Amino acid sequence: MGNSLFHLEQKQTSVKVEFVAGLTTFLTMAYIIFANPMILSATGMNKEALIAVTCIVSAIGTLIVGVYANAPIAMAPGMGLNAFFAYLVVSGEMQWRTALGVVFLSGLLFLLLTLLGLRKKIVEAIPASLISAIAVGIGLFITFIGLVKLGVVVADTHTLVTAGPLTKTVLIGLVGLLVMIFFEMRKISGGLVVGILVSTLLAIIFDPKILPPAEFVSLHLHVSEVAMQLRIIDALKWGFFGSIFTLMFMDMFDSIGTLVACCHQANMVDEEGQIKGLDRLLGIDAVATMIGAVLGTSTTTSYIESAAGIEQGGRTGLTSIVTGLLFLLALLFVPIIEIVPEYAAAPALIMVGLFMMKEVRKIDFTNLGEAFPAFIIMVMIALSYSISTGLAFGFISFVLIKIVSAETVDIKPAMWIIAILSLIFLTHEHMPGVVDYIKYLLQF
Repeated sequence: MGNSLFHLEQKQTSVKVEFVAGLTTFLTMAYIIFANPMILSATGMNKEALIAVTCIVSAIGTLIVGVYANAPIAMAPGMGLNAFFAYLVVSGEMQWRTALGVVFLSGLLFLLLTLLGLRKKIVEAIPASLISAIAVGIGLFITFIGLVKLGVVVADTHTLVTAGPLTKTVLIGLVGLLVMIFFEMRKISGGLVVGILVSTLLAIIFDPKILPPAEFVSLHLHVSEVAMQLRIIDALKWGFFGSIFTLMFMDMFDSIGTLVACCHQANMVDEEGQIKGLDRLLGIDAVATMIGAVLGTSTTTSYIESAAGIEQGGRTGLTSIVTGLLFLLALLFVPIIEIVPEYAAAPALIMVGLFMMKEVRKIDFTNLGEAFPAFIIMVMIALSYSISTGLAFGFISFVLIKIVSAETVDIKPAMWIIAILSLIFLTHEHMPGVVDYIKYLLQF
């Protein structure tokens, strides 16, 4: 039956290989069960509900990929994307229910672009260096969040930030970080999860504020605190369009980069080197994002950790089904996951930031016309504490440099539109004042 559904023989694999691959993928990306609730709970959302929803959404998205696309690709709420979501709320731009509406609309826009075939034009408009810079910038952003939550970096009135004191909780978190590094150096799957569990165990032993869970297994899923809470109508405001576009943009390029890497590794390409079923996978990504928003979490995307399962021989959707079922099984252990302190999960954010920094190798620093905008994107995302602001500055600087250097032929039509939208995003708060000033001038 498995062979007829997933074409195991044709893919030169077996049920055993696919099971091991699915387990490997799950262990490699299971840190999201700890990290996503930690980041999103900063918005005031219920942490217990977020743990359950993270498991459910990851399972649904991954199972759809396994059944509908027959691909060894796992999906879950994306790192970086959840940080952007939390930023929107914590910065006061909107309530978390409205932010869920923004996520839903970004998924809908992503789906429409995929169905209309416009996705390819947008992808081709952005230079590869800038795409890599986005990943690096988000990596720095996530690392900074992790360092703050761990307590290694603290606020300072004179220098804005400084190194924090070496407290007991910081030491506990650093032990977990060392465990993660050790596993990565040894190429052993599941290092992030093991590191989080080690730090949590140490926290239970040495931190009197952390108490063991009242129960280790629970069949009660309290998802109503965040599920079906999105406000799509409230998100349909001109001021929020920049956030909708940014989320859609980030999800699209994150997914494309992941799928290109993983699908080539899994030999899911035709004779011309094109990925088989790319639009179908991107469509599933968009639908999973919309489902996730309805259930109460940030943007869902394809996970690069899928490469770990593919490396173990995963070649079909059976790998994804195993991973998805393991996410459902994790629902039983929500009470254990709920007690994980921030400083125990924070090292996982630092490690994810490290992984994303690898993209810096793809930036062409010999071409200043692309190197400078890439540099601006990386720096501004991290230092402005805003992913969308960093992107906007980078895109605008790219177009301005090309104009000054008389190389406008290198600017694709879609890039002009993106730059204009970026300019509007950075100036929309001042638009009423500009309009009033123009009216004042016209009176003379």
